[in-house]
Amino acid sequence: MINKCLFPVAGYGTRFLPATKSMPKEMLPIVNKPLVQYGVEEALEAGLDEVCFVTGRGKRAIEDHFDVNYELEHQIAGTGKEKYLESIRHVMDNCSFSFTRQREMKGLGHAILTGRRLVGDQPFGVILSDDLCMPPEDGAGVMAQMVKIFKQFRCSVVAIQEVEGDDIEKFGVVDGEKLKEGIYRVTNMVEKPKKAEAPTNMAIIGRYILTPDIFDILEKTPPGKGGEIQLTDALLKQAQDGAVLAYRFKGTRYDCGSVEGFIDATHYVYEHIYRQPKA
Repeated sequence: MINKCLFPVAGYGTRFLPATKSMPKEMLPIVNKPLVQYGVEEALEAGLDEVCFVTGRGKRAIEDHFDVNYELEHQIAGTGKEKYLESIRHVMDNCSFSFTRQREMKGLGHAILTGRRLVGDQPFGVILSDDLCMPPEDGAGVMAQMVKIFKQFRCSVVAIQEVEGDDIEKFGVVDGEKLKEGIYRVTNMVEKPKKAEAPTNMAIIGRYILTPDIFDILEKTPPGKGGEIQLTDALLKQAQDGAVLAYRFKGTRYDCGSVEGFIDATHYVYEHIYRQPKA
């Protein structure tokens, strides 16, 4: 069974300063809903209803968002404004939430290791809220697609997309053997390689399903690129000792950690979701 999803949300969001000086970057709104809520909704759709957050200083607003605001709800009770709370109430009614703090920023691998006590000894999803993933029309979300693959192969799965040009230097990059259309068995992983050194143009994005042995591997993983504990390094070790799959997901990803991607995502959601008449 896989029913837990880990959200590493301790980062500073420096590319959005000064907005993120006192506001978590994960709470930046795409139209009328914060980034982190889109991620939790994607997890819930995939059956991952135990939501675990690795937070840090200044992130209290995330915890408050997934809790009741008695004063606000009392003020708008019985008015037409209650409809604006329907989506967050649905999430709160159908998920449980747990939180722990990452005291130091030592990389994604360290953030995931910090969440070990929340996850326990079971497979789990990981969603990076910076990556807003919109499903294909009339299709399942990216995490739901990955859960389906995990249930078939029972090993770690990373989501990938093809990236062109110098942008490849911003990602972890995989190489692998094609098993079937869109699914590869990973043979190599490189964290943020130079364009000329990248083994392929297949880049890892912020969606993972990890088996619990990743924690023991992370504990033994030395600091890598940037002096941080890189999840990519641990996944390569896992791939060498067992199996890791790379999945070319269906849908569209927006890099909401960048201003350009954030604006593109806002335009898309406004035109294709917010303005659409509700059933």
